[in-house]
Amino acid sequence: MATAADISAMRRAIELAARALGSTSPNPVVGCVITDASGATVGEGYHQRAGGPHAEIHALRAAGERARGGTAYVSLEPCNHTGRTGPCAQALVEAGIARVVYAVADPNPQATGGAGTLRSAGVGVEQGLLGDEAEEGNVAWLTSARLGRPHVVWKYAATLDGRSAAADGTSRWITSPESRADVHRLRAEADAVVVGSGTLRADDPHLAVRGVEGATQPLRVVLDTNASVRPTARVLDDAAPTLIVTGEHADTRHLPGADIARLSADEAGIGVRALLDELYGRGVRSVLLEGGPTLAGSFIAAGAVDRVIGYLAPVFLGAGRQVLAEAGISTISEALRLDMTETVRIGPDLRITATVPKGA
Repeated sequence: MATAADISAMRRAIELAARALGSTSPNPVVGCVITDASGATVGEGYHQRAGGPHAEIHALRAAGERARGGTAYVSLEPCNHTGRTGPCAQALVEAGIARVVYAVADPNPQATGGAGTLRSAGVGVEQGLLGDEAEEGNVAWLTSARLGRPHVVWKYAATLDGRSAAADGTSRWITSPESRADVHRLRAEADAVVVGSGTLRADDPHLAVRGVEGATQPLRVVLDTNASVRPTARVLDDAAPTLIVTGEHADTRHLPGADIARLSADEAGIGVRALLDELYGRGVRSVLLEGGPTLAGSFIAAGAVDRVIGYLAPVFLGAGRQVLAEAGISTISEALRLDMTETVRIGPDLRITATVPKGA
């Protein structure tokens, strides 16, 4: 049975992992705490970037010889394969760790098996401590590993009567400066931010992260079947990388030097799954969907939204653009019912977070 000290050390490992959100893809975020034989913390670490040392290696380096006979608390099962770095399970064995406690099993078939390697070497292994908390902190990578596509968060801002823009199309600003600053935090935690051509034409968004110290800029993605994006669009500056996703036969001569992905399209445009496959192949494991109601509706209809974050302002418009367009729902029995996980006051606004139930 887990002790209070075990729980405290694992919670610290999960906190450490969260420091690298948005910076490790296509790898997971992982944290590690090492205690010596007496239970004192002697090493901490987290995976900081893809290709760099894993969390266990950082923690072992900090612990040195004090790790021998101690316990390693890891938010994800230690890896068992050699890629750009060596297997962490073997490193723990060689360091003389006597016990390993990890929160979540690694679903990646290339990396799993670390627990077995540890047990074979005589190391005591325990799984599942604070598993739900660790899952939540690593949900983007775990979703991508299990489903083979990026984890998708749809973010929107709306009035209390469900409008994302006024009748004349104006939308700046529905929500408060506090809410807009919070959106930059969401961007900093995502690998890619996606908008459609309609939002690009209407709002000319910049989509880069501002005001978050040390943030890794996400890939800015514009879904634009006919390559209608203007060369002067703010999203094409050098503040962050940008990908323009067009149809196969779009004329892109007015976009020299732009990173362009050409995907097949039909009358409805480029398919959501094709877009997600393209992004997954580029190492994107988490997507923040910031597009308008049409793009959001297509993702909902495709069953490709995992979490919804809505910023609700204490404002009424009475008319104007709704937050969600056609989503493949025609009757109340088909309504997509979400699981509410959090409500937080952000300045004068309310931020509501909900998840889409598995299989919905």
